[in-house]
Amino acid sequence: MIDRKKTVGVKVGDVQIGGGAPIVVQSMTNTDTADIAGTVQQIYELARAGSELVRVTVNNEASAEAVPYIRDQLAAKGCTVPIIGDFHFNGHKLLEKFPACAEALGKYRINPGNVGRGSKRDPQFAQMIEFACRFDKPVRIGVNWGSLDPSVLARLLDENAELQSPLPLEVVMREAVITSALESAHKAIELGLPKERIVISCKLSRVQELIAVYQILAARCDFALHLGLTEAGMGSKGIVASTAALGVLLQQGIGDTIRVSLTPEPILNDRTLEVIVAQEILQTMGLRSFLPLVTACPGCGRTTSTYFQQLAQDIQSHIRHKMPEWKQRYHGVEDMQVAVMGCVVNGPGESKHSHIGISLPGTGEDPVAPVYEDGVKTVTLKGDRIAEEFQTMVEAYIDSHYGKKDSHAH
Repeated sequence: MIDRKKTVGVKVGDVQIGGGAPIVVQSMTNTDTADIAGTVQQIYELARAGSELVRVTVNNEASAEAVPYIRDQLAAKGCTVPIIGDFHFNGHKLLEKFPACAEALGKYRINPGNVGRGSKRDPQFAQMIEFACRFDKPVRIGVNWGSLDPSVLARLLDENAELQSPLPLEVVMREAVITSALESAHKAIELGLPKERIVISCKLSRVQELIAVYQILAARCDFALHLGLTEAGMGSKGIVASTAALGVLLQQGIGDTIRVSLTPEPILNDRTLEVIVAQEILQTMGLRSFLPLVTACPGCGRTTSTYFQQLAQDIQSHIRHKMPEWKQRYHGVEDMQVAVMGCVVNGPGESKHSHIGISLPGTGEDPVAPVYEDGVKTVTLKGDRIAEEFQTMVEAYIDSHYGKKDSHAH
């Protein structure tokens, strides 16, 4: 088991970040927050997919005014996911003018590089921290490589230039990111915000730089840490880059909450993929379980039919669709293992090692599909309805093997 680094716990609504709590998955909307109906719908979809915190942009008066209505409409739908306000440049003004927004949000995100310039920076940062204190809200001090506080960077560059052997620029940049985060966090504490209400992130877009920064950050502090590769990219590139960076850090016990920042496909615009990827990173690493995992073989010359591929996809889609309902009804169902295998080489073995598995016939093999439950063959399926029959068996297995939550309440 991975030994996680101990950090200070932070409560965001009913969700705890750090302090030994399970790693939290979060995401962010890309709707215009002033579009109340559209934002409510996207938050609801993200929460249903498994996002435990959802961040929204609060960049103007219309969006700030909309936040309380968004929260109330979500509550009416039975969705209580905490909403995080993402502030840049004018957050101090918006919180002051719209106290209902300040109260409705579960957490504020402040970027030290965008909170104000020069003499305005400290008072505007202080004003936002004062609102967090007044409304008992946690704050994420979120430093971004692309919007780094120029005064911190300039100071460290000057100090580096005076060294007998100046450090490379990338090393100074890393230090500037970390210094900006830690100095801002300690300033917030001086202003009265308890350490138990501070989360830190230092997000970069390059994998090796992100790993290096968080390794240093984790060694220097015990603040709760939010992990994420900023601007990870689209499709496989974004998934691979995020998995590579987060996987290394999580394996080292670093990180209390994560986001996979994927650029959605332009037509589908499906924001839930980043939630699914974050969950699968945590589950495949054995850090958390979210839903039954489907093991499926990649296929080869023995499996020229695409039947098993379609069945694996159908079963996985069915599980994800049903999981919100199953999570409410069954204890431990998220730990279940399902196997959909394509031929007799590894099919029976993998099926036996899963809770329930099917070994489909490969090309030219006998058209029979043995099903194994808990390592024992229970039935052999034949004919045109193998997919429907196996899906029914998966449902029956869940119903008979996982305790119903309502029965435990009595």
